Amino acid sequence: MKSTPKPKVSTGRKIYRFTIVVTLIYCSVGIALYHLQEKLLFHPKAFPKDFPFKFDIRFKEVNIPMNETDTLNLIQFFPSDSVPKGVVIYFHGNKGNVTRFAQYAPNFTKHGYEVWMPDYPTYGKTTGKLTEENIYNQATEVYKLAHSKFSADSIIVYGKSLGSGVASHIAANHDCARLILETPFYSIPDLFSHYAPIYPVNRMSHFKFPVGENLKEVKAPVTIFHGTDDGVIPYDASSKLKMVLKPGDEFISIENGTHNNLNDAPLFQSKLDSLLSL
Repeated sequence: MKSTPKPKVSTGRKIYRFTIVVTLIYCSVGIALYHLQEKLLFHPKAFPKDFPFKFDIRFKEVNIPMNETDTLNLIQFFPSDSVPKGVVIYFHGNKGNVTRFAQYAPNFTKHGYEVWMPDYPTYGKTTGKLTEENIYNQATEVYKLAHSKFSADSIIVYGKSLGSGVASHIAANHDCARLILETPFYSIPDLFSHYAPIYPVNRMSHFKFPVGENLKEVKAPVTIFHGTDDGVIPYDASSKLKMVLKPGDEFISIENGTHNNLNDAPLFQSKLDSLLSL
C-alpha cells in the first residue's frame, strides 16, 4: 500500500509559528529580567549582629539607627596620625560587604584621611529594605555624621562601581571637596541597555542611579577612573560621562584595566596619590 503523503506546511504558517516562538521567548526573558533585576544587580553578604570584624588597620564600628527596625552599619578606618586631614566617604560595589573593600582603605589613610565605609541595606550588618531611596537615605546620614566632624572642604566622596550611583547622588546634593568615581556607569537603565538592547529598559528598571544626571549638579571637582577592558561595566558605558563633565573635571582611562584590577595600575595609584596630596 502507498503511504499517504503528509500535507505540506505553508510558508506563511511557518512564519506564524516562528513569530509565536520568538514572541514567547522575548516575553519570557523580559519578564524574568523585570522580576530578577534586583538579584542581578545586588549580591549582598549579610552578617549576624554579633559578627566580629577584624581588619589590619585601626577601625571603629558604628551603628546608626534609621528607624525602629532599620540600622546602618558603618566602619571607620583611621590613619596613624592623631589629627586626620579629612575623611573619605567610600561607597563600595555591589558584591559582598565592607569586608571585601576594606583592603582599599590604606590608599587614603596613608595620606592622613579617615575612611568611612557604610554597608547598604541587607549588606553586612546593615538592615532595611533594599531600595534606591533607602540607600540614599542611609548615605545621607553618613554624610551628615561626617559633616558634624569635618568641614565640607575636608570631605571626599568616593564611589566604586555601584557605589558611583550613591556617591554622585551625595555630591550632587551636598558640598564636598572632591568626587572620585571608579568604574562608574551613566545610569542603570543605560547599563542594562548594553546587555539587553532589545528591551525597553528605561521603563523596566526599578533602579535608576542616574550618575550622568547627578554629575550635572556636582559643584566639586570630579575625577573618574575606568579601565578599557572592563567586562562588567563596559568602557563605553562610562565614557558617556565625559559629555557632562565640567571644565577641570577629569576622565582617566586605564589601558587594559578591568573592573577589579585598577588598584594595581601605576597610573591609578599615582593619580590618586596626587589628588589626596592636594
